[in-house]
Amino acid sequence: MKKQRIGILGSTGSIGTQAIEVILDNIERYEIDFLTANFNADLLIEQAVKTIPNAVIIYDESQYQYVKHQLSHLPIKVFAGQQSAIDYIEVSDCHTVLAAISGFAGLLPVIKAIEKKKRIALANKEVLVVAGEIVKNLVERYKVDFIPVDSEHSALFQCLMGEDLNQVEKIILTASGGPFKNYSKKQLESVTASEALCHPTWKMGNKITIDSATLMNKGLEVIEAYWLFGFSPDQTQVLVHPQSVIHSMVQFSDGSIKAQLSKPDMRLPIQFAFSFPFRHTNTFEKTDLVQLSQLTFEAPDYDRFPCLLLAYEAIKKGGNVPCILNAANEVAVEAFLHNKIKFYDIPHLIEQAICKISLIQHPTLQQLIETDKETRIFATSMI
Repeated sequence: MKKQRIGILGSTGSIGTQAIEVILDNIERYEIDFLTANFNADLLIEQAVKTIPNAVIIYDESQYQYVKHQLSHLPIKVFAGQQSAIDYIEVSDCHTVLAAISGFAGLLPVIKAIEKKKRIALANKEVLVVAGEIVKNLVERYKVDFIPVDSEHSALFQCLMGEDLNQVEKIILTASGGPFKNYSKKQLESVTASEALCHPTWKMGNKITIDSATLMNKGLEVIEAYWLFGFSPDQTQVLVHPQSVIHSMVQFSDGSIKAQLSKPDMRLPIQFAFSFPFRHTNTFEKTDLVQLSQLTFEAPDYDRFPCLLLAYEAIKKGGNVPCILNAANEVAVEAFLHNKIKFYDIPHLIEQAICKISLIQHPTLQQLIETDKETRIFATSMI
């Protein structure tokens, strides 16, 4: 059996490191073609030594010589800068590209991978949040597999397999509720970044962990689900499910509900995206239904967590508004992580940006790039 060659955009992040685990556990099936990292050169070097990819790309150009020297004894090509990742995808013979770069930075490499007809394993929800219409049109044009890696969207993807989408009444995205699920609004006014980073269920990168605490992560997933599956925001329900065992559900017109259950382990949806349409055995911990004492659900509180409502409003307005939402959120989260703003300054800053930046109903890619830049300048000026 010919091995599937996989390129990883963002190999040093949470998803990227777990993807390498999956690949090394299935070395008879997969091999790594390329790895990219933003600035974590030491971990990139460690990964490269362990996996011997064809190429590595360090986005931080100041670390190029260091990475090149450390890998000089191995048959690995070394490049620097985001454009190098795009250029490498142009000539790569890999089968699958895992998009695990967080934020807007993942957009252009993913577009290039689609144009080169690679299977996309998408762990970067911002790609669809920012440029959903453009990406969806490209996927249809080049007829590529576009497999979600987010646990919630992987769950929806699995629940919808073989179903008539016209019979779907609504989709249900579950949320853990984050570390502040039971905090009052008064308590939330003074929470710190270090507290927000203590997620009760998932081990994730800093940015997505803060998004989970504000419920913006779930808002971004509502937008992502729209572009992945075509269900309107009115057909998309969010439920807080602290146990994080049911990752998402689909309710059909006859009242039936299908759910996907598993341990909160991102290696499972990563492996499924690589192996689709097949399922491969693994050594991951399995769900023991007998040991589950309870599965609970509750409606989200939009007053305490306004970021979720802002995301619903953004996708309903459409155009470049989700791009504005995403850019302002990225700036705000970074400021919160560095203790420059407070928890509720995050939604406030996002709302101001949406009001300030001009609406473009059907933006081009260049207009989205300009929107992103303009929003970041405005949001930064407000901090």
